[in-house]
Amino acid sequence: MAKSQAIPEKYRIWIETRKRYHLSDAQVQMARELGLNPRKFGKLANEKQEPWKKPLPESWVELVETSSKRYISSDSRRGSQTE
Repeated sequence: MAKSQAIPEKYRIWIETRKRYHLSDAQVQMARELGLNPRKFGKLANEKQEPWKKPLPESWVELVETSSKRYISSDSRRGSQTE
């Protein structure tokens, strides 16, 4: 008899979020790497009601860019101090 392979809860939440908000695999991976909580996407993904908010994938790209700039600038400061 084959055992049914149940999907763990932490992955099932991301699968449901992907379907609900029409996200691609790459966008879900980006959100997971950023450490975002999929249960909180409802209040972030209402750009139709609140036009000043960006769509989810656009806001994530901005988060990645700002965090990478912060990471690069902190590395450059460390490098200049040790030299």
